[in-house]
Amino acid sequence: MLCYVTDRRSLLAAPQKDLLEPLLEKIELVAAAGVDWIQLRERDLSGKQSASLTREALHRVSKHAGHAKGRTRILVNDRLDVALAEQAGGVHLGENSLPVQEAKRLLEASLAAKSVPRGFLAGVSCHSLGAAQSAATTGADYIFFGPVFATPSKAAYGAPQGLDRLAELCSSVTIPVLAIGGITLENALACFSAGASGIAAIRLFQDSADPASIVRALRPQSSGRSTHALDVQVFD
Repeated sequence: MLCYVTDRRSLLAAPQKDLLEPLLEKIELVAAAGVDWIQLRERDLSGKQSASLTREALHRVSKHAGHAKGRTRILVNDRLDVALAEQAGGVHLGENSLPVQEAKRLLEASLAAKSVPRGFLAGVSCHSLGAAQSAATTGADYIFFGPVFATPSKAAYGAPQGLDRLAELCSSVTIPVLAIGGITLENALACFSAGASGIAAIRLFQDSADPASIVRALRPQSSGRSTHALDVQVFD
């Protein structure tokens, strides 16, 4: 499972007022490359702006639904309301966001109103074993765990967790774990070997002029992992 996490402020692009168009161009390029998920993580946007970005991202991703893994799933950071309103593929919650059990309660209510997209996912970022176990037991569909390696974007979360802690966490929960933080082509294989179902990254995909080459390099490493169930999951 390969996930591109967006950060338009760090795009390698000519300075523009809001960088939304360069971001959308990057989203389309990464979707065309065959990345499984794209997490829209633009925290400074208003609800209206976030909805507009999500809507346009879904439109651009729909142009590239023919890659081997199917249509790229769009995950909206924090904004469950936006994710549901725009019929995105899921919501990604931080440790200090809406609790996952509350998100699930709201999803059940929305399901009764038939407004939940098919296979909608609710995932959580975790930075400790305890937080991951709590997320797993309260209904999270997947976990992002990190930072596994040193990275500027995750410096606020402390020292890198390392591969041993990643392996410990992967063996302690029954839901998929995606490693995040300092992921490169050189260390991604070690994350899969530690038990991760996938990797999530900003710079690995965003800084590449040819993300398809990144996906080709990672696919043999990630093949065989049991991640397909995430993309066919539906609420009963």
